[in-house]
Amino acid sequence: MTILLRGIVGSTAYGLAGPASDVDRLGVFAAPTEDFHGLHPPVGKAATVVRSKPDLTLHEVGKFASLALAGNPTVSELMWLPDELYEVRTGLGDELIAIRTAFLSAPRVRDAYFGYATSQLHRLLRAGPVPSETRQRSAKHGRHLLRLLDQGFALYSTGQLPIRLADPERYLEFGARVADDPEAARPVLAAAQARFDSVRSPLPGQPDEATVERWLLRVRRAELREPCDIMPR
Repeated sequence: MTILLRGIVGSTAYGLAGPASDVDRLGVFAAPTEDFHGLHPPVGKAATVVRSKPDLTLHEVGKFASLALAGNPTVSELMWLPDELYEVRTGLGDELIAIRTAFLSAPRVRDAYFGYATSQLHRLLRAGPVPSETRQRSAKHGRHLLRLLDQGFALYSTGQLPIRLADPERYLEFGARVADDPEAARPVLAAAQARFDSVRSPLPGQPDEATVERWLLRVRRAELREPCDIMPR
């Protein structure tokens, strides 16, 4: 395994972390190219490594590229972190950052960010007004709902993804409000939909898969070991 890029993501990156918050790390790694020619190539669940203490998720480059091309917000933010939040940054990792806009397309960005925010709303509505022991979880869903809407709209309308939130307190207050009344999130989601509808995105209709594939093939070539002679003589 070769880690190409790894950084601190999540609440710490957004500026929403509290004293009890975990520090989440996300990265992308390359498996040896020869591993893809055996019986059990690193695809599907095998292409993701999850560790705890510290919390770390690593995606193999092929899986990472597929998730990012689909607009996955959690995966995409790795390519947009402030420089100081990167802990591992190789040459191929720098290349990945340099082509981050190639993963973007207007419909996928909108569907992914708005879709994730909608799923957060559904979690809140299913829970209803919550007792004190689950209030913290509901507040977290609430503030990340608002974050997803704001970050998604910024990416959709400008082509740039802001990671640090300009006013963290706004998100914390919103989380507390929807923990008391989940229905408070519904008009915020409707207003966000109207905002998306009101602008013409500068993003293309489809991602630039050719650029992504050229990078992926460079990674595969870099991870190709010397061939061994296994034929009988």
